[in-house]
Parts: sequence; structure tokens; C-alpha cells
Amino acid sequence: MEILSPQNARVKGWAQLQEKKHRDKQNKYVVEGIHLVQEALSSGADIECIAYDMDKGIPFELRQIPDRGQGAEWIGVSHAVISKVSDTPSPQPVFAVVRKEARQWQDLIMRENGLVIVLDGLQDPGNVGTIIRGADAVGAAGVILGRGCADLYNPKTLRSTMGSLFHLPVLEGELLSILPEARERGARLVTTMLEGKRSCFEYDFRGTSWIVIGSEGRGVSPEVAAIVDDAIRIPMPGQAESLNAAMAASVLMYEALRQRHYADTGQ
Repeated sequence: MEILSPQNARVKGWAQLQEKKHRDKQNKYVVEGIHLVQEALSSGADIECIAYDMDKGIPFELRQIPDRGQGAEWIGVSHAVISKVSDTPSPQPVFAVVRKEARQWQDLIMRENGLVIVLDGLQDPGNVGTIIRGADAVGAAGVILGRGCADLYNPKTLRSTMGSLFHLPVLEGELLSILPEARERGARLVTTMLEGKRSCFEYDFRGTSWIVIGSEGRGVSPEVAAIVDDAIRIPMPGQAESLNAAMAASVLMYEALRQRHYADTGQ
């Protein structure tokens, strides 16, 4: 199938997915570029269609994937169509329309000894995506985005995940409901505060640990802080006043990884 006109009704529908209200209404989102489409295909995401620049053909990397997108429709489109749908000034030669996956946060609570990263009011899409990527890297059980966070399906968030969105459960939910239930099931809730008594290197991240990361400017909200079990600090012997949210989350995630898998090996 081929679509050449940017005025085509399907193209208009795809272009609308750059806005959150339309992503929510259609329950779909767009991923752009060979790498993200490759990750979506390889992970078995629910892909509605893949549109590629018909002048360049299906990218070589995507042609190598076995059973590439069974059920997905492959559509050759003009550069004008790609430009209309793309979020970037220099569009990539391929994009995919993906259906959102329904995930249950209860599944994360049931993960014994799971490491879960919880984001509270984190508004920067780059930070949100980078934390998801870091959580994937350390083998976390999943990531939960609370109210006030950047939209998971924002194009900037998606790009920052570098495809990690497709590797582990990432979901949005109401933290004031989720966190108390997680505690009841045995999770320890920990966050960082400047006035934290213990260093993050003295804290025990083994067992079921949920790390709560607050917003760049205000930290965790008072409502969420009231639920958290422990407040720790990241030592900063230098002169920097603070770390950004993604850096702070990375320090804690890798300390948790070290304790869980490398503490006694000397590696």
C-alpha cells in the first residue's frame, strides 16, 4: 500500500498523535526512526502500521527481523507524509503507529525482591526517558509514573528511552493509592532528601525496594513524602548544589544493583 498525500485522512490521524489528547483518545502513539521501530518490532509491541519513505524502501535493519511485525501493515509513504507526522525538523525515514499496552501495576507489587522506580511529578521528558533507560539497564522490575510526570508517550520521552520502553513494564498511576498497597505487600519505599540521615551507600536496597524520585525543582510532594519509609542522601563532597533527577536516580539504581549482584564478588 502507498500513501502520497499529507491530506490523506489516515495521515491526519497519525499527525494528531503528536498531541497527548489525541494519543489518549486513539489509545496509540508514534515512534520514529529505525532504532525505535526496530525495538518495537523485536519486542512484539502491538504495532498497527509501519510507514517508510517509499523512495528509500524498507530500511535494511527492519528487513532483517524475523516475522517482522506480523499483523502490522507496511505502508510506503512520501517524504511529505513523513514530514507531516514527524516531531523533528529532520525526519527519520520510517515511523510506526503503536497501540498502547494495558499494564496492571499490581503485577509489580507481586514481584518479590523487585526493584521498582517511582517518579513523582517529574516534568522533564528527557529525564523521564533517561530514568526508564537506566531502569532497563539495571534490570529493574518496572517504572511507575505518578501524577504530574511528563507523558510517557511524548515524542521526547520516547526518544530518551532509546527503546527501553519496550523492555520492561512502564505504567502511569495514582501514587497515593499504589504506594500504600506496595508497603502492605512488603515493599520498602525510599527517596532522597538533603536532610536524609543516612548515605545512599549505607542503605540496604536488597529485598523489595521502591525508589521514589521527585521533581527537578521541588522533590517529592508532601503527600508522597508522608508515605515513604526512608529518606536518604546522595553524598556530594564537591561544590555542586544538586544532581538532576536522572543523575540521582542512576546513582541509586546502580548502588542497588551493586548490593544485589556484586557486593561479594569484588567485580
